Amino acid sequence: MTQDELFKVLVAHCKEYGFIFPSSEIYDGLAAVYDYGQMGVELKNNIKQYWWNAMTRLNENIVGIDSCIFMHPRIWEASGHVGAFNDPLIDNKDSKKRYRADVLIEDFLGKIEEKINKEVEKGRKRFGEAFDEAQFRATNPNVLREQAKYDEVHGRYKKAEDANDLAEYRQIIIDNNIVCPISGTCNWTDVRQFNLMFQTSMGSTAEGASTIYLRPETAQGIFVNYLNVQKTGRMKIPFGIAQIGKAFRNEIVARQFIFRMREFEQMEMQFFIKPGTELEWFKKWKEQRMKWHVNIGMGAENYRFHDHEKLAHYANAATDIEFQFPFGFKELEGIHSRTNWDLGRHQQYSGRKIEYFDPEEGAAYTPYVVETSIGVDRMVLAVLSHSYKEEKLDNGETRVVLSIPAPLAPVKAAVLPLVKKDGLPELAQKVMDQLKFDFNCQYEEKDSIGKRYRRQDAIGTPYCITVDHQSLEDGCVTVRERDTMSQERVPITELRALIDKRVNLNNLLRNL
Repeated sequence: MTQDELFKVLVAHCKEYGFIFPSSEIYDGLAAVYDYGQMGVELKNNIKQYWWNAMTRLNENIVGIDSCIFMHPRIWEASGHVGAFNDPLIDNKDSKKRYRADVLIEDFLGKIEEKINKEVEKGRKRFGEAFDEAQFRATNPNVLREQAKYDEVHGRYKKAEDANDLAEYRQIIIDNNIVCPISGTCNWTDVRQFNLMFQTSMGSTAEGASTIYLRPETAQGIFVNYLNVQKTGRMKIPFGIAQIGKAFRNEIVARQFIFRMREFEQMEMQFFIKPGTELEWFKKWKEQRMKWHVNIGMGAENYRFHDHEKLAHYANAATDIEFQFPFGFKELEGIHSRTNWDLGRHQQYSGRKIEYFDPEEGAAYTPYVVETSIGVDRMVLAVLSHSYKEEKLDNGETRVVLSIPAPLAPVKAAVLPLVKKDGLPELAQKVMDQLKFDFNCQYEEKDSIGKRYRRQDAIGTPYCITVDHQSLEDGCVTVRERDTMSQERVPITELRALIDKRVNLNNLLRNL
């Protein structure tokens, strides 16, 4: 199965088993907007809880807030979003489809990288333990040819980015024969800028209404509440403010399922620090955030840092944590050293002093900020895409299993009476009643036990607990483990401790 085929199967699986639905589907849907079903919302909430507790419980100097989606429109002028929150868009005249010009170029560069990596892997297989990758990259003619092409295009692209040269974007696309994926032609329009913020109106009458925006990020809600939190919490530098919330961007090129949507959720933390210490804290938060990701158990090899060559106007350092999605390594989280740009701008536009008096320095200053920002929906997609597996069994059958990290799994245990008679449902319900206060459990008695196992595998349930006739005699049940399908007899009195050992979210936190 190719990666593209896997992705299509995953999207279908998410709908079939109640993880993610197309929004407004009975009205033929709404592009790039999705609803979370009964399984998806549990997975999403578990991810959010893992992040929130890692930030606010494990760090005594980080607190949380929940700011509004509607904010004063001047905030978005101060932040630069009104004037500069734009994407460079280009249309194909034949397919009538619109694309981000920068994404077309980046995808083209990514294909060159793939060619280089394939050549390197061929060399690795050919030479075995004697393989010297650095020497191979420096001498292999195919690698050198592709690398020269990459460097030439990348150099032009970086200059165009720095100069905001829209005409050069188009010329790079034309010169490299980058075609529309739909029409296969290179018949492109000029590149133009498009603002991503959604506008709406606030007021009781149309004449008196004022234009406001749906927030395109959650960070500004933290910055404008800096003084409130710092003073009421008597917070001392360094300290952080965390927030989970919805954001909205009118993405023209929304794609790849829930990877890029128009309505999405962010988990952000702004860490306020003394000027001059920002790069030290930037390094610390890079390490800490990567540790948080790897700690989930989806393989350190599936993550990497991607340092930004072009920095945003507010940053003096930036990196992305990228994850190996079915469509390649893509951004999962951003870590940015934002300097004091945001607080400085809000100080300027609001006319209010936003400073911190440092008793050790005996002076006041506007704090610098290091930001960590992660998309909840992208985390959900990362977990689902990594967990989806189709396994061949010894009997020739195939099972579909979501090997979701157990603490994040939507359902932690399924309680299954072997048959719907002989007192087994009654005992199974007692087991359910014992466990439901500590874990999200499902009770299921329809169909054969094998079919029920398969349904639980498909939603990622770590444990299936089968109540059989022997359970009535010895007070034990059969516990089946999802990934290995191994089974063991366990006393009902020991079930809670056994499940808790594997699925308790606090066990993840203790490893950080």
